[in-house]
Amino acid sequence: MTDDAVLSKLTLDEKIHVMSGNATWFSEVIGLLKRGKRGVYNHEPYDAGGVPRLGIPAVKFVDGPRGVVCGASTCFPVAMARGASWDVELEHAVGETIGKEVRAHGGNFFGGVCVNLLRHPAWGRAQETYGEDPHHVGAMGSALTRGVQRHNVMACVKHFALNSMENMRFKVNVSVDERTLREVYLPHFRACIVEAGAASVMSAYNKVRGTYCGEHDYLLNTILRKEWGFDGFVVSDFVWGTHDAERSVRGGMDVEMHIKRKFSALKRAVTSGRLPEAELDRAVSRVVKKTHAFTTHADTQSYPASLVACDDHVALARRAAEESMVLLKNDDATLPFDLRTVRRVAVIGSLAKAPNLGDHGSSHVRPPASSSPLDGMRAFLDGKAEVLFDSGKNVQRAAKLAAEVDVAVLVVGCGASDEGEYVVNLPGLDNRFMKRLGVAFGGDRDDLSLKPHEVKLVEAVTKRNARCCVAVVAGSAVTMEGWRERAPAILMMWYAGMEGGVALARTVFGASVPSGKLPFTIPERASDLPPFDKRATEVEYGYFHGYTLLEKNRRPAAFPFGHGLSYTSFSFHDFDVERGEFVLQGSAVCRVRVRNDGNVAAKEVVQLYAGAPASTRERPLKKLVAFKKTHVEPGQSATVSFEVPWSRLATYDTTTGNWDLERTDYTFYVGGTSETALLLSTTMHAG
Repeated sequence: MTDDAVLSKLTLDEKIHVMSGNATWFSEVIGLLKRGKRGVYNHEPYDAGGVPRLGIPAVKFVDGPRGVVCGASTCFPVAMARGASWDVELEHAVGETIGKEVRAHGGNFFGGVCVNLLRHPAWGRAQETYGEDPHHVGAMGSALTRGVQRHNVMACVKHFALNSMENMRFKVNVSVDERTLREVYLPHFRACIVEAGAASVMSAYNKVRGTYCGEHDYLLNTILRKEWGFDGFVVSDFVWGTHDAERSVRGGMDVEMHIKRKFSALKRAVTSGRLPEAELDRAVSRVVKKTHAFTTHADTQSYPASLVACDDHVALARRAAEESMVLLKNDDATLPFDLRTVRRVAVIGSLAKAPNLGDHGSSHVRPPASSSPLDGMRAFLDGKAEVLFDSGKNVQRAAKLAAEVDVAVLVVGCGASDEGEYVVNLPGLDNRFMKRLGVAFGGDRDDLSLKPHEVKLVEAVTKRNARCCVAVVAGSAVTMEGWRERAPAILMMWYAGMEGGVALARTVFGASVPSGKLPFTIPERASDLPPFDKRATEVEYGYFHGYTLLEKNRRPAAFPFGHGLSYTSFSFHDFDVERGEFVLQGSAVCRVRVRNDGNVAAKEVVQLYAGAPASTRERPLKKLVAFKKTHVEPGQSATVSFEVPWSRLATYDTTTGNWDLERTDYTFYVGGTSETALLLSTTMHAG
């Protein structure tokens, strides 16, 4: 029976059922009583729809993005950490692994492709996305999407759109001009949908230009479907993402997740004549056709439960953690520590003893085992050196220990109580009840710096031991003024997943060579960033943020976007650009030779930027247009080529509603960072 034939046999009640999550408040409470604090949210896939009598499968939702939330699954580093790897092939492999584990848990839908742009690092859920640059975020999100969908799991891209603050996400109204919307806040969504073929989109809680995203005709129907040709289905963000059933359906919403709360009113709306049944038919058709396509497509393998957190998947989690580490500073080659001369190692800090996997909201993955920095150090050294621990609560005691050892690793930064999904102030929910469940309330950060006690700890420990590495745990930028000058080595560790402790030990002792690059800017001062008020109910998103804003205002960064050191050094040579046909469908071809000038095999992220210095339109000085991670042996060179569509340098003409290529000079820059002074460049006229 064809999909259309199946649709014709659905009753009105069944159509509404297909458009609704199957959970109820009662089922959620029963689940809570059965499981207590363990895995209450999404412990098993959440079903939506499904009509067995007609063979219509249910949507079986599994959350992410640092792995599969169900059961005891592989916990990868958070998405921001994986963004720091700048490795699309690695992210595709992560996506494949997640897809396999979704299937092993009985799911067919992964709700963990988060590509909201990091407008400001204080955003509580920054850890769930990949960074501040649209091209970079789109490339990484597309890789995850393709990997997941290779195993017949529908990938859901979220949260559409302009969701970049947490505490007021249910109320905030975002104002944005059309050019900023099109050029800054939508390209990464478009990449995942048009180029990677994402099956589904999740709307955001917030309003855009006064209208809730879950009923936004312009976003969901005009842009997503008519302009981009999206043929999948749109789901609401959970429970509070739907406000009015009729407006939502007319505005392009297909499924209310994960509880039928507002859509129960659809039957009366149809039978009274207020809402044509054809509106439901369109939504149901999208859900049924896309779900049918994925659930009937031939699998390339089987998906037994034994796949979940198997050895290969855990090994990939460790590799992702290692490739995500960003070496920010390394004075006098402090790192790597030489195991041949190290006999005593101090691991210091309250964050060093327990695994720190990220926030405890909807992205909370509970692996069967995980390693803390202390665990990882002891496992890696395995008796080759004595490992001593101090919590750092007493600064003087910690400094004394640092003075008595050969090397010290100081772990500082954030945890689930500092940043993450904000699950308080939910409409109709008793927050005292939530707190009794042991749910951490992170939300947006008040301050980008370390806690005052940790600053004192860094100062005291680095004063007593010059062979010290400060490992920073966080989901986005941490300002480091006042102590970064004193720290011999600084390593951005992130929430590094279940193998994070082992990955840290391998990195500081040189078994793994750091190759990560910052996916955002770390400013000298928070005031150099866009304004951020976590209590705001009205906010305007501007055209510039992150590195484009600092470059516009000629403000130096403490550590620029794309920055990251290695245990070797790289140089760039023979940069060449062929213009090609200068039309939106044409491409420029760029080539550069990267040489490993040191004596350690390593990977370098080759970053290509472009700008239009003589443009008559307001533009960034330059923006990222391509990147590639490449392995280079010591003393050897590798030639890296990029085919860059000219459309990546087009601007949106608000008068015509079209993309336009300005005939002007274009400058291309290439290197291992966004810092202009360190890049090779060439300019061409495209008249």
